[in-house]
Amino acid sequence: MKRRVGNALVLGGAVLAALAAVQRYTHLLPGSGERFALPRERCHGVARAGANDCGTSTHACAAQSTTDRAEDEWISLPAGTCLKIAGGRLKG
Repeated sequence: MKRRVGNALVLGGAVLAALAAVQRYTHLLPGSGERFALPRERCHGVARAGANDCGTSTHACAAQSTTDRAEDEWISLPAGTCLKIAGGRLKG
């Protein structure tokens, strides 16, 4: 009988922790933040061929880069991560 109570407490705690995480990091439950914002930055010189985010002077759309790590190609990354990548620059 003690084991059942202990298991119920552990499972109940896990469910509460999961609901708290869902409420904090999503917009699924009432009372969640009005807006979920993740600051982003353009990181130049790290995009792989065909994996750029948007246009440059040579093309107008995403996924049209032809070479890896082209100087003018960029991808959008979470703020603060670009300079941690070898060759990453914030300005093209």
